[in-house]
Amino acid sequence: MTSLVIIPARMAATRLPDKPLADIAGLPMIVRVMKQAQKARDVRVVVAAGDQAIVDAIVVHGGEAVLTDPALPSGSDRIMAALRAVDPEGRHDIVINLQGDMPFVDPEVISRTVALLKDQPKADIATLVAPEHSSADRTNKDVVKAVLTTSGKALYFTRSTLFGNAPIWRHIGIYGYRRAALEAFTAAPPSPLEVLEKLEQLRALEIDMNIYALVVEDAPLSVDNPADLDAAIAYANSHGF
Repeated sequence: MTSLVIIPARMAATRLPDKPLADIAGLPMIVRVMKQAQKARDVRVVVAAGDQAIVDAIVVHGGEAVLTDPALPSGSDRIMAALRAVDPEGRHDIVINLQGDMPFVDPEVISRTVALLKDQPKADIATLVAPEHSSADRTNKDVVKAVLTTSGKALYFTRSTLFGNAPIWRHIGIYGYRRAALEAFTAAPPSPLEVLEKLEQLRALEIDMNIYALVVEDAPLSVDNPADLDAAIAYANSHGF
């Protein structure tokens, strides 16, 4: 059975207006994300769009998109809405939430996320971590730190500085869900720790779900502002994308 990769995207970004359609060396960013995801093994890729313009861009480039309510509060809610629309029969048991601002994401990362859920029966959710860039990451509130057991099970995620001076795991916001876990997660209200830390994944931990992390070498390039877009364009040009 193929797994379903859903890419949530909407136009309402304050730091980079119309971000999903930002041109990166001749292709809209959301199209680049879709094309990278399509290279993963045995997956179906759908864009969960909050705006018709995103749907149109995907369809023009031969992809599959579904229009979702632009007022949905989070990417996971957008994914759940798209899942109900494109797979009401429940054929896909594994759903990957891939951010729409990672235009050069490695398809192998997607395949490995699916494999983690297939190989680890205790996992409700799979996600990614990478080693710190430098010791400065340890005190940077914009770097989300993952606290893991030696088996890769997540105990906590935080923006705060952890005690001691040991290297930290940087969390990367790509998630794999078992379908039942995604349904339960989106049905639950925001949890106290989620609200406190502004980290949605803490809701899953507070409702006793098991999150397991896959270690990757580095985080995919993410585009959040004009400087990131310039870096993405330079990367595409220099690497032949």
